Amino acid sequence: MMHVHRNLEEGPADGGLADLIAGTDVFYSLFCGACIFMMQCGFAMLCAGSIRQKNVKNIMLKNILDACGGALGFWAVGFGVAYEPGSFIGTSGPRFFLNDYGNYIDFFFQFTFAATAATIVAGTVAERCKMVAYLCYSLFLTGFVYPVVVHAIWNGDGFLSAFAENPVRGVGMIDFAGSGVVHMTGGATALIAAIILGPRIGRFYDEEGNPLDKPHSFPPHSVALQVLGTFILWFGWYGFNPGSTLAISPAGYGDVAALCAVTTTLAAASGAVSAMFTDTLLGFLKEGETEYDLSMCMNGCLAGLVGITAGCSVVEPWAAAIIGVIAGIIYVFASKLLVLLKIDDAVDAIPVHFFNGAWGCIATGLFAAPRHTALAYGATNCGLFYSNGNLLVNEILGVGFVLLWVTAVMTPFFIVLNMLGMFRVDPLEEHVGLDISHHKGSAYNLDLPDQNKVDELAEKRATYHGRHVPLSSIENTTGTA
Repeated sequence: MMHVHRNLEEGPADGGLADLIAGTDVFYSLFCGACIFMMQCGFAMLCAGSIRQKNVKNIMLKNILDACGGALGFWAVGFGVAYEPGSFIGTSGPRFFLNDYGNYIDFFFQFTFAATAATIVAGTVAERCKMVAYLCYSLFLTGFVYPVVVHAIWNGDGFLSAFAENPVRGVGMIDFAGSGVVHMTGGATALIAAIILGPRIGRFYDEEGNPLDKPHSFPPHSVALQVLGTFILWFGWYGFNPGSTLAISPAGYGDVAALCAVTTTLAAASGAVSAMFTDTLLGFLKEGETEYDLSMCMNGCLAGLVGITAGCSVVEPWAAAIIGVIAGIIYVFASKLLVLLKIDDAVDAIPVHFFNGAWGCIATGLFAAPRHTALAYGATNCGLFYSNGNLLVNEILGVGFVLLWVTAVMTPFFIVLNMLGMFRVDPLEEHVGLDISHHKGSAYNLDLPDQNKVDELAEKRATYHGRHVPLSSIENTTGTA
């Protein structure tokens, strides 16, 4: 994210103009933050569409509680840990509980990022995770784990921050909108949770616990929800990436935001095409059939978006297309790797967010262009293809830090939840479905009309029209509702 190096009190003498400038920046962040918050709807639709019908209520409720838990955890502790001064974490200041902190738009915008990091985990552990466990790790992630990563990379006191007074290797780590900070953090948490929680019943093992010859796939219950969710997420990314300028009025900020919109678009499009055709080619080489997988296309699009998030403000458009193509390929092979390792990810969030979050950081260390890096960060060190390897080394250090930190904190956290019996639902409840076992009934009412009433209607129509209407024809139409 950019820092706004501007003091309105030192601006024009006309107070009205200064107020207008300040209001414009607030509205810009408000609009972009609202777009990011709209991504919660996209995540909910994508997750709901990807799982089985018997668990839709459960995943929808978890997505709502993500936003609620994220708001409360980030308000109470997370915002202060992330942005107050301190060598490792913020320790005291007005950002804790927003105590006498007046920059409300700052909190709102940063909260939307925290909620995004938390909701990444929801899809991975869908259909088998207890609600109490979900609430615990959602609060813990947004209140402490994610804010520590933010402090290290986006706070000026952070040891990897590009905004430090003396940034490491003269440039620090560039992660403009959070490939590493947001997506890799959420993806790493999801990976650890999936390993400790275990796969869904019947995914890799039979009833006796014997490995299946071929992993069993659970078809999505609504492809329409999946596609709509993907488009809403893509839309939300136009707040996520361009909005990370944090303002629009200072000179050059509009140009940075516009570049972010272009690179975001190209990476998403190239990622979708790349993933789909990579999977098609692999299927043709293996089976001799040419098939086009919609899930690969959708998740490839999201992979491209994650991959460009770190470097959206510093790479050329042509580089964004390359980053997207590679992100799509990484997604396909990472997805297959998880199946090979018998790690069950219900929505493929780990290949999208963890693997491509890491790739987005590394890609920035390769492709960051001098003119864009100078405009967005005022830095002279840029990508390896233009300059020395300082930035690339910092990006690799950042990836390593996120992985080590999340693993060190979340692994014991999930192990304790599992030992206490708070993590996974009862096998019978999982078989029945979490909607019925936890949420007072299924998400959809699929009851057919009373057959006696159907027969009565048929007789009435036959009498009214003076002809006989076969009951079977009416029964057939009611049975296809």
